[in-house]
Amino acid sequence: LGSVTTGDVAIDAVGEFINAHALLPKDFESVTEDEIESMGELLFQKELKLKTKEAIIILLAHQVSDSALAILTKFNLKPDKELEGFARFALDESLIWNE
Repeated sequence: LGSVTTGDVAIDAVGEFINAHALLPKDFESVTEDEIESMGELLFQKELKLKTKEAIIILLAHQVSDSALAILTKFNLKPDKELEGFARFALDESLIWNE
């Protein structure tokens, strides 16, 4: 995915989050609870690449699942510095999906 940076951290985070929707698989709604839990474990591994974390976060954000919401809530307590805005937007989106 290409990205354009504006120099404004908040605007750039929104752009990255919107672009990350392209990472969603067509069958994103068929993720199992076991897969959600596995993704949650991966998300907290320090050595995982940021782009991989973005893919996990965006997928979790689109799940109607208490587990996915809990994982994103926990991640937002201490996100990777580079993913602070991205993680916050994902949590907001997850809250909408889980209303």
